[in-house]
Amino acid sequence: MQKSRCHHSKSHAKDVKTHKACVSLVPIFNHLEADQMDEIMKATRSISYCRGEIIYRAGDKSDSLYIVSSGRIRIYRLSESGKEQLVRILNPGEFTGELALFREGIHEAYAEAMMDTNVCMITRTELQEFLMKYPTIALKILSEFSERLETSEKQTTRFATETVETRIALFLAECVEGENQVMEIKLPMSKKDLASYLGTTPETISRKLAEMEDKGYIRQLPQRKIEILDLDGLLLL
Repeated sequence: MQKSRCHHSKSHAKDVKTHKACVSLVPIFNHLEADQMDEIMKATRSISYCRGEIIYRAGDKSDSLYIVSSGRIRIYRLSESGKEQLVRILNPGEFTGELALFREGIHEAYAEAMMDTNVCMITRTELQEFLMKYPTIALKILSEFSERLETSEKQTTRFATETVETRIALFLAECVEGENQVMEIKLPMSKKDLASYLGTTPETISRKLAEMEDKGYIRQLPQRKIEILDLDGLLLL
């Protein structure tokens, strides 16, 4: 099979720059001393992916940690009926494939580049050696696991107990929190992905946002931007 123009390993010069970006960005490494990060840099491999390219599929062997150097990756699952469920979106400095650190297995989800994306990879064997050598890395990974578990549990609870309107309102409110209370936010994903993440349809997302706008809670702006006009009212939905 011919390789995509984006899917390739980089030259040594670009490798060094990309590895440095990966190691210095990702929270599980950036607390280390410079010489320790240099050691990890030597163990990583850089790969570029085009927009829409699949990085790994459900059923593929899981034996590496993938760190986003630039671009974005969407992690999603497919049900038996083929329905897609968005799990999370990874931005630069974030990672996936972490379960491979503790056991051999296969991926249960898909990872897809949302735009041209650079990824650094480090194998389970190499990373396990670093975990033994630098235990603080393990603590950082456990912290990330804890946050992801909390998010997953929160999402599951909302699916079971909240209306779609409330799920959308809570999502918008959390975007505001992430922007330090700036009342104009940009949706971090398309309406299609947001619908998948919130367990509904793009049409329902569009309809509910229009209703919130009609009620004076929000104002929709170009380029996926939304101005929150009444946060308190939004949270009462």
